[in-house]
Amino acid sequence: MSTRRTAVTPDGVRFRDLDGDGVMAPYEDARRTPEERVADLLPRLSMPEKAGLLFHTIIGVGTPGEHDAPAGISPHSTRELVGERLINHLNVHALPSPRETARWVNAVQELAEQTPHGIPVTLSTDPRHSFTENSGVSFEAGALSQWPESLGLAAIGDVELVRRFADVVRREYLALGLRAALHPQVDLATEPRWGRQAQTFGQDAATSSQLVVAYLQGMQGDRLGTDGVACTTKHFPGGGPQLDGEDPHFPYGREQVWPGGRFEEHLAPFRAAIAAGTSAIMPYYGMPIGLELDGEPVEEVAFGFNRQIVTGLLRERLGYDGVVLTDWGLVTDAEVFGKPFPARAWGVEHLSRTDRVARVLDAGADQFGGEVCTELVIELVDSGRIPEQRVDEAVRRLLLVKFRLGLFDDPYVDEDEAERVVGGAESRAAGHRAQAQSVTVLSGADVLPITPGRRLYVEGVDTEVAAGYGLVVDDPDAADVAVVRLSAPFEPRDDYFLEFMFHQGSLEFPAEVVDRVTALAMRVPVVLHVTLDRPAILTPFAGVVAALTVDYSASDAAVLDALTGRVPPRGRLPFELPRSTAAIAASRPDVPSDTADPLYPYGSGLTPEAVSPR
Repeated sequence: MSTRRTAVTPDGVRFRDLDGDGVMAPYEDARRTPEERVADLLPRLSMPEKAGLLFHTIIGVGTPGEHDAPAGISPHSTRELVGERLINHLNVHALPSPRETARWVNAVQELAEQTPHGIPVTLSTDPRHSFTENSGVSFEAGALSQWPESLGLAAIGDVELVRRFADVVRREYLALGLRAALHPQVDLATEPRWGRQAQTFGQDAATSSQLVVAYLQGMQGDRLGTDGVACTTKHFPGGGPQLDGEDPHFPYGREQVWPGGRFEEHLAPFRAAIAAGTSAIMPYYGMPIGLELDGEPVEEVAFGFNRQIVTGLLRERLGYDGVVLTDWGLVTDAEVFGKPFPARAWGVEHLSRTDRVARVLDAGADQFGGEVCTELVIELVDSGRIPEQRVDEAVRRLLLVKFRLGLFDDPYVDEDEAERVVGGAESRAAGHRAQAQSVTVLSGADVLPITPGRRLYVEGVDTEVAAGYGLVVDDPDAADVAVVRLSAPFEPRDDYFLEFMFHQGSLEFPAEVVDRVTALAMRVPVVLHVTLDRPAILTPFAGVVAALTVDYSASDAAVLDALTGRVPPRGRLPFELPRSTAAIAASRPDVPSDTADPLYPYGSGLTPEAVSPR
């Protein structure tokens, strides 16, 4: 137990004296159940304290103890958020070293102790164990161990590996003081163009359902407790079937459709997550078009505002009683770094900020992601528009998670432990091996693996890394084999804030890329390797290159380990690879494997046994 702000009862029990009165209140008594402690604390809270609990916003990691300056992407200081607005759920972005992060976390928790009832801060994070660097989605691993994206874990298809991976994530997060994960993401990747597929488990409902259970077991355990990390499963009721594959972060991508009638299929992973005890669920930004539930048309407003979806479907039909956390920025229109970033209030754009807050609470959500407008909740309660018992219902759920995590008893972390655990050698080795295993060999069994001593010409691969696998030459004509690494194509866009980080639009490679690879293949056998954060149209390369392989985020060393057989590749495609843009346009966004005559169907991939030296 931390020695900060503690007291001792007359009978010798030491406790955290969070309200500073020297007397152990029931909510300060670690011997009581979380439910008993919530029941005691809730009536003690003022309306501003309750309102603060309803917000979960971004914070930059600054200098430990310097709480008065904005840090990172947030315009708000830590003192304003925690000490003044009494917000105690904070989403961290870029992190310094493990030791510096731990020191900053402890300073934030010390600040939280000074609030009226000392409610500890829950620090959350988006995924940060792979390669994606997009502040609206995920962060590159940095000091943490690095693994393939969830697509790569799905390509391997090993339930126990996913459980072990989640356990690594849990232990590294715990060491850093990160007690809430804004993941896993279990949307089904059924629209090939959609830009949020990398962090999913692919297109298959049964696979996603199995893997999300293993993921939650690794992160939360069978029951969330003091050694767990509270998970938010997203994006309910499934974000895959976006119209034309556009993303609803942006106004042009707000519509979600189900022309194939597969709505229930997209719900399947969420049913599994609920049964496995997910701590929270996040509705998506999308706005349903033409959807019916139980014979009734669903209102065409974004899911976070949608009472039929959150209360009717999630709460009542599926029986979910945990936290519902909205996606980020449903209320406030913003301009960030000179770019517009309108609130994702699709279908209710005409409403005022106050009315949007009322709609979210009425829909059944408990917490606002990425917002800080606590005054609007207070105003709605004071005016009688929102009953205080509705706020209490949300506060009870949110406090229960904090008590189950043990944050009220000790939210602090050990700097030495953070440095020891985060990015440990064993975890890094396991992540590297998973990256290599996830590589999927689509063709080229007669030229793979690349045998030792070969002369290699490389493009898109670090030459120093490649030198560990063969003799690197500058002239393709002097090479035995060329290894060319490409990333899946996308259309660059930059009209809205964050838009340039999202890979959207066409899946076709530019003509100059196709021509370059084709010309190279006429001079030397080419192993073409493509990193897929979503499908790509590889048709122009079929029959041209000697081998075609893909990964789902991997280092050059991991890719070359797979291509040379040092780590046998075992990946299978977690989605199909369409043959053409026309086939995609004719497909139904909610139906898996719905493009005509795909170049490579779902599950394609040569086994290690099929890939042998020449």
